[in-house]
Amino acid sequence: MPHAPIILGITGASGAIYAVRLLEVLRAANREVHLTISPSGRDVLRHELGLDIDLTNFKDGHLALKDSKPLEQRGALRYFPHNDFMAPMASGSFLTAGMVICPCSGTTLSAVAAGAAGNLVQRAAGVHLKERRKLILVPREAPLSLAHIDNMRRVTEAGGVILPASPGWYYEVNKPLDLVDFVVARICDQLGVEHTLCKRWGEE
Repeated sequence: MPHAPIILGITGASGAIYAVRLLEVLRAANREVHLTISPSGRDVLRHELGLDIDLTNFKDGHLALKDSKPLEQRGALRYFPHNDFMAPMASGSFLTAGMVICPCSGTTLSAVAAGAAGNLVQRAAGVHLKERRKLILVPREAPLSLAHIDNMRRVTEAGGVILPASPGWYYEVNKPLDLVDFVVARICDQLGVEHTLCKRWGEE
């Protein structure tokens, strides 16, 4: 039986590389991904990775890391504009295997904690909370204000998972992508997606 799709929302926090790598890994694992990107997320993709994403006429293949060998993309990708509230992910009747907001901006975190739905990312996140489905938020803010911490608590109490983009250094790190893969591996573990991105603690 095929897996339900995984929802990926990209918002305007620093750390766009985590989102692009996650998309590569999920599709390489033959998982279908439904993608939506906020305008601020598009701006960060351009600023940090030099990727020029057209939110109206999105083209598959434009979200790719330029300095790494691309993974074989077996899983399907469907894109939905940030203002498309008729997208399947906007309804609880549409089954998914979970949702990741990566990276998750402080504004998006606040909206999810408050139950607001100003765009499709926020609406889909609210759907996942009300349906008690896996929702993973990947913030990359430092330091954290009391408002950030309180919003993280509220999302956690509502059933979401706060997974900060905090790479570990306790295994062999040879290049920056190894640190990215550490975070992506933790996201995949939460989603139940198999991977071989890095060794687990205790493995030879």
